[in-house]
Amino acid sequence: MSIEIMTKSDLMDFKSDLFKELKAFLAPEKPTDKKCLRSNEVRKLLGISTGTLQTLRNNGTLSFTKIGGTMYYSMDGINKVMKFSKTPNLLK
Repeated sequence: MSIEIMTKSDLMDFKSDLFKELKAFLAPEKPTDKKCLRSNEVRKLLGISTGTLQTLRNNGTLSFTKIGGTMYYSMDGINKVMKFSKTPNLLK
């Protein structure tokens, strides 16, 4: 049976590594990592209101798919809207 001695410095390094891993694990998922987003995620990403999102759906600017009561938007469609927006806050 071997005995290993840990120093205070070893414990501090372990603590630091542990916190880094926990932060990475608990970090919220970025919406851009997904292929489809829900309405609330799209509104947060574009910085728009519920009414503006409804308008974008109604005039065909942003396509969506409704499954059950939930609307999903493709990241490709959202990127197109963001690409053709001349100013960052055009959609507000």
